[in-house]
Amino acid sequence: MAVIIDGKKISQQIKDELKEKVSALKAEGKTGALAVIQVGADPASSVYVRNKKNACAYIGIESLAYELPEETTEEELLHLIQELNEKEKVRGILVQLPLPGHICQEKVIQAISPEKDVDGFHPESVGNMTIGAPGFLSCTPAGIIQLLKRSDIEIAGKHCVVVGRSNIVGKPMALLMLRENATVTVTHSRTRNLPEICRQADILIVAVGKPQFIGAEYVKEGAAVIDVGIHRDENNKLCGDVKFDEVMPRASAITPVPGGVGPMTIAMLMNNCVQSIEEGR
Repeated sequence: MAVIIDGKKISQQIKDELKEKVSALKAEGKTGALAVIQVGADPASSVYVRNKKNACAYIGIESLAYELPEETTEEELLHLIQELNEKEKVRGILVQLPLPGHICQEKVIQAISPEKDVDGFHPESVGNMTIGAPGFLSCTPAGIIQLLKRSDIEIAGKHCVVVGRSNIVGKPMALLMLRENATVTVTHSRTRNLPEICRQADILIVAVGKPQFIGAEYVKEGAAVIDVGIHRDENNKLCGDVKFDEVMPRASAITPVPGGVGPMTIAMLMNNCVQSIEEGR
């Protein structure tokens, strides 16, 4: 039977460590704020934004909320980002995605100064991650690395299969696992013989965006399974990309949904904010 990896507990450990660090930085006169921008009132986005504000309050950094109406123009949003880029007090800028259809997501991501890009989405941040240079890491993949390390799951030398190739999770996840000396296979919608390839994984990371897509036939006996997905099933109950009850007996360790990867994303966002304050970016 698999060990259930407790993302809530591990994220709380990280936030407690960050709280201490923030207190020490304040004693040195180093402070800063996270600016959080939300365009429109998407209910899921509102929940994520509230969680981010609460995390800031917990670790002791200021959050500045910019809640803009749905009809905000791309030009208005880019102007606000430029103002925040120039504000010394603001150490991190976060634009909650997705954005309304009339706003170009890529333009917005590229408008944020790489020095304040605490989401790790700017092309410069991605480039730094690719070559192993200092910079902000994409929060969800960085959180998964912490989940594995703090659960004593060895990464070096292991075969990791990533299911999904998005810019937010799949691609950066593969890069970070390579950095930790794993052998990495990236799979996607065009991959042939997907179950067979997944069964080769010592560590299976699933970010496919399809509810309960991965069943027991995809999982090698004793593999660690990380489920990045979050959905509502036909009973309106939260579920992931993995059929948890079916896969758990085969796995050595598995993340639940909710309470697995989700809390880690916000913990690593806070980590990036504190890093920015610490380095006086």
